[in-house]
Amino acid sequence: MVLKAFFPTCCASADSGLLVGRWVPEQSSAVVLAVVHFPFIPMQVKELLAQVQQASRVSIAVLGTWCHHRQEPEESLGHFLEGLGAIFSHDPWLQLCRERGSKFWSCKATRRQVPTSFGAPGEDQVMLVFYDQRKVLLSQLHPPAALPDRQAGDATASAGGLAAVFDTVARSEVLFRSDRFDEGPVRLSHWQSEGVEASILVELAKRASGPICLLLACLLSLVSAVSTCWVFKLWPLSFIWSKLSTCEQLKHRLEQLKLIFSPQKAENPSQLMRKANILVSVLLDVALGLMLLSWLHGKDRIGQLADALVPVADHVAEELQHLLQWLMGAPAGLKMNRALDQVLGRFFLYHIHLWISYIHLMSPFIERILWHVGLSACLGLTISLSILSDIIALLTFHIYCFYVYGARLYCLKIYGLSSLWRLFRGKKWNVLRQRVDSCSYDLDQLFIGTLLFTVLIFLLPTTALYYLVFTLLRLLVVTVQGLIHLLVDLINSLPLYALGLRLCRPYRLAAGVKFRVLEHEAGRPLRLLMQINPLPYGRVVHTYRLPSCGCHPKHSWGSLCRKLFFGELIYPWRQRGDKQD
Repeated sequence: MVLKAFFPTCCASADSGLLVGRWVPEQSSAVVLAVVHFPFIPMQVKELLAQVQQASRVSIAVLGTWCHHRQEPEESLGHFLEGLGAIFSHDPWLQLCRERGSKFWSCKATRRQVPTSFGAPGEDQVMLVFYDQRKVLLSQLHPPAALPDRQAGDATASAGGLAAVFDTVARSEVLFRSDRFDEGPVRLSHWQSEGVEASILVELAKRASGPICLLLACLLSLVSAVSTCWVFKLWPLSFIWSKLSTCEQLKHRLEQLKLIFSPQKAENPSQLMRKANILVSVLLDVALGLMLLSWLHGKDRIGQLADALVPVADHVAEELQHLLQWLMGAPAGLKMNRALDQVLGRFFLYHIHLWISYIHLMSPFIERILWHVGLSACLGLTISLSILSDIIALLTFHIYCFYVYGARLYCLKIYGLSSLWRLFRGKKWNVLRQRVDSCSYDLDQLFIGTLLFTVLIFLLPTTALYYLVFTLLRLLVVTVQGLIHLLVDLINSLPLYALGLRLCRPYRLAAGVKFRVLEHEAGRPLRLLMQINPLPYGRVVHTYRLPSCGCHPKHSWGSLCRKLFFGELIYPWRQRGDKQD
């Protein structure tokens, strides 16, 4: 039988002693965690293992002996190591030995409870697998397998495959807290963190962050309570706030800050990674907002924008007037219904006149409004982009009105024509059963239906042309707003901390492992080196992507074309009846 012994590379040059680790019977493998050095008292070793097992819920035991022939005579050391099996009984009993002045290793696993045909104890072959204890301790295997239940204290259960190795090293972190190998009564060799000063600074930061997080959490709870006051739930305010991108982004950012400054600790690595991603996203958002703020307030750029805004609005209104005058004539040689064409054209021209008057009325206050909008960039770039999206919606409100008028007229005619077309075929729409049923009509109904169908079919080209033009303008505005919302969602949902870990420390996010052969000779144990395969960038984004505010609809191309053809309104926000993907 071949046993797998996972041996840490940091212990390859350690002095002789005992192998401490965990035996995984399902995988027929032993995970070595540390080496206990001579001299030692067996009772102290057992007490240390009991403490570690109680703290980590991992069945840690003495797995065997480790011999490094550098200074000790082989004969005396061999007899001494043979006697340790009676004190620390474990089956199988590993015996790892590194020969002096050579790169070769000898590995044996002796079983006492399985006698052979000659009555001697059985001996298994051992395959030695070296692993980097620091990388395995700090890494997280993806996807996480079904790990043992720590709360229930199931120390004997094990995860499948290599997840058992990663889980054993991660849960035995209490064993690696000593800064020196001879710090306690039992001398251990394992991976030890360098930089005690940094650990002290981190500990001080942890102690100071508790009261600060508690204070900020109370302030955020107060702000959240004020925002949910009954005054803000009245119909006009609730309707407007539910449609503004700025309010949605502020609500989303408030939830993120409450999660960051929550005094509760993360229960698992996934929650810790989510908090770190949100924190880095908020910091980057604020940094970009401060850069935008410094750019806007430099060289009086806000005044330049305010001076250029009114002429741009006048130019857009003038171009819309030229467009309407073109539609009121013979656009592209099409023969329109002149009466309806003149009514619609003058109706829309009157709205443009009202809009120009409104812009000129607001022109003295535009610079002050832009100054406050620029000042809001200190809250983050996403807040400024959301305000920009709302400003675009307000400045193009006349285009939205044109689109709504044209869409409603077009939709009314389309549904009227479809209903009258069913009348000619002797059908009608059953509202209760939601289906088309047969129906018999008399002569007067057929005559009136024919007149109405003729009127609607001849007025349809004029209405359809106005609807097409204003729909294209509306889609242009929605596209610009969609690009802004896409940038906001990218900043909100991109897992920047996870991507930074993947770039700087790829072993922290492990997708699996690969093995490299170190030695493969006849009569010698096979030695392998376990290396960590990092998680691909695409899977990092998919696994740790943060949820966005989710206030915008996601239409498929089929549903979008259907709505455009039948004249249904397309809103940049999610309606109550919309189906979410």
